[in-house]
Amino acid sequence: MLLNKRVVLAGLLAAASLAAASNVHAQNYPSRPITVIVPYAGGSASDVVSRVLFEKMSSILGQTIVVENKPGAGGNVGTAQAAKATPDGYTLLGVAAGPVTTGLMLYKDIGFEAKDLVLISPFASFTVVITASNKLGVNSVKELIERAKKEPGALNYGSVGIGSSQHLAGEYFAQVTGTKLTHVPYRNIAQFGPDLMEGRVQLGFSWYPNVAGPISAKGATALAVAGDKRLSAVLPETPTTAEAGLPEYKVDGWFGLGAPSGVSKEIQQKLNAALLEALKDPKLLASFEKIGAVPIGRDLDQSKKFWDDEMVKYRGIVTNAGIKRID
Repeated sequence: MLLNKRVVLAGLLAAASLAAASNVHAQNYPSRPITVIVPYAGGSASDVVSRVLFEKMSSILGQTIVVENKPGAGGNVGTAQAAKATPDGYTLLGVAAGPVTTGLMLYKDIGFEAKDLVLISPFASFTVVITASNKLGVNSVKELIERAKKEPGALNYGSVGIGSSQHLAGEYFAQVTGTKLTHVPYRNIAQFGPDLMEGRVQLGFSWYPNVAGPISAKGATALAVAGDKRLSAVLPETPTTAEAGLPEYKVDGWFGLGAPSGVSKEIQQKLNAALLEALKDPKLLASFEKIGAVPIGRDLDQSKKFWDDEMVKYRGIVTNAGIKRID
């Protein structure tokens, strides 16, 4: 009986010791640089907007935040790597909507599950910009729809990968307009811009940073913005889809900050607080506006609901598109 009491006491002491150590770790966090895995290439929309946010968060937290680009499989590779990282708060994830919504639905073995990650908060939303290569010779959404109906499947569009938000945006456009388009997934989205300018890929349903280069170089034309408002800071002359005669087509995508699910609640709260504070900074907000991004911070509970709601929304799009599950 005495031995059992000693065992129980030892167990309680060990648990108390671990809890105390965890609490000290959370109080001292962060005590060294933080790495955030962004699952897309440098220069992509997710990379650009993430660097703007993390620069401000670094000053708030008092530690450097290092962006590590890990592109591949439409963002699935980097997302899986971050999900399996040690849950100590020093390896985080730049969450993109595609892998953690449609990716989980479409891939039989994506390398992670929803339970492996926690969304600290979404932080930026991008409205889809319907963009056409100038080699295609269409200058409006109306002309695009007419051309696509005349040549079913002949027109193609690029995205960061199968199941990505950009892929689904193209599929949704085809559903809404009764057309058929051919999807071209890219392993490295950096090649999309040059291909769009040369007409090797003809269309994009992308966020502004991914098409800013071709548009400014006069190699592509922004036909419409798929939101309620024009992107006045970057594309003031480009109409909304409603203004272009396609009011039912509204699509946006989002990026957020995530962590392996084992990261302590205290650290999650610290990161969430720093992120929300960063989104109040006038300089950051001005930088977001220049790249067509809208700030969308949430607290931890709201972030969980946000992710759940996004899963429901994209499940409907995937089902209606008839996209087959990928082994």
